[in-house]
Amino acid sequence: MTSEQARRAIDAAWRIESPKLVATLARMLRDVGMAEEFAQDALVAALETWTHSGVPDNPGAWLMATAKHRAIDFLRRKQMLDRKHEQLGWSQQGAQDDEAARIEAQLDDDIGDDLLRLIFVACHPVLPTEARVALTLRLIGGLTTTEIARAYLAPEATIAQRIVRAKRTLAEKDILFEVPGADERIARLQSVLEVIYLIFNEGYAATSGDDWMRPGLCEDAIRVGRVLAGLVPDDAETHGLVALMELQASRARARLDASGEPILLREQNRSRWDQLLIRRGLAALDLAERLDHGRGAYTLQAAIAACHARANDVESTDWKQIAALYAELAAISPSPVIELNRAVAVSMAEGPQLALDLVDTLRDLPALAHYHLLPVVRGDLLAQLGRAAEARAEFERAATMTRNERERALLLERARSA
Repeated sequence: MTSEQARRAIDAAWRIESPKLVATLARMLRDVGMAEEFAQDALVAALETWTHSGVPDNPGAWLMATAKHRAIDFLRRKQMLDRKHEQLGWSQQGAQDDEAARIEAQLDDDIGDDLLRLIFVACHPVLPTEARVALTLRLIGGLTTTEIARAYLAPEATIAQRIVRAKRTLAEKDILFEVPGADERIARLQSVLEVIYLIFNEGYAATSGDDWMRPGLCEDAIRVGRVLAGLVPDDAETHGLVALMELQASRARARLDASGEPILLREQNRSRWDQLLIRRGLAALDLAERLDHGRGAYTLQAAIAACHARANDVESTDWKQIAALYAELAAISPSPVIELNRAVAVSMAEGPQLALDLVDTLRDLPALAHYHLLPVVRGDLLAQLGRAAEARAEFERAATMTRNERERALLLERARSA
């Protein structure tokens, strides 16, 4: 195996396994900062080993075993094994029995999921909201600082500072990796929902790399969302988020061709949409709307996704209803991105010129200065209006702004077609 092949394999394994590594190590060590360090140590060991020996049959198990061994060595060097053997369970048989009993007891509590535990720790109230989101995306989503910054339309340096300060605060406050009580869970719920959705979004449309989608992130987000919905069954927005993710994920197989190239919504073969996920999503949406007729942001977005799921094709989609839902969403959660999406719906319902007028009011907003979908939407509208040269320039500008190679290739092709 060449060095480049090994690096690609390691990168793929790391993207999938790092959240599980950090979550498991954090449960064992009760320290998220230390857990991330040992997970990184395992990655370095993989870089050194797999290039020569090849990728093991089970990369995740190899990384986990390596991280655990290094954690134990560290504790031994610090003469902490006697204090930590109950958590690690790697000493004498009695300690191993105690560990087995402790894990069995954990499975009986109302979370029982390491990833979800880690999210609640990262969303601890000692951290500001922005830091909670950034840290959890880093730990659970395995996202880079650049990817988080792009997801939040924030400077990369700002996100890096948030993550460093968050880990320092958790260490200084001696925050334990523990299950929060029922009241505290509810207090942290909004941050947790936001984090889960951002993780899903990164999987649904990756901000960088060679692949347009990272299905593993979508699956993790949906799984954790379902667990969370079981914990807070009366919270409408939790069910709304689950509905939104399932309805969006139902299109996954139709969004890529055989070579991994993106397929836009209009060209998708809707027979490939996952009907089981659609049924589950619609059921979750129905439950959310029955729990809260006021409809929160996630429930409204799920209602928009449901309009697409119920339509046989683009032309039969209820675009007026989608535009109205985006207007309702903008009223409770103002955002230039929501306004941009509303403009797309308006273009389908009432024509491209009115939509272009809406988009042009967003062009000078600082929050969208580096948001590549703004020139994409504008290019689409200009193309529909027959202004080919201007459309081509917008697609080319968007291509310079995206960090995803598949998306860049698609945008350059659209520029040539325009």
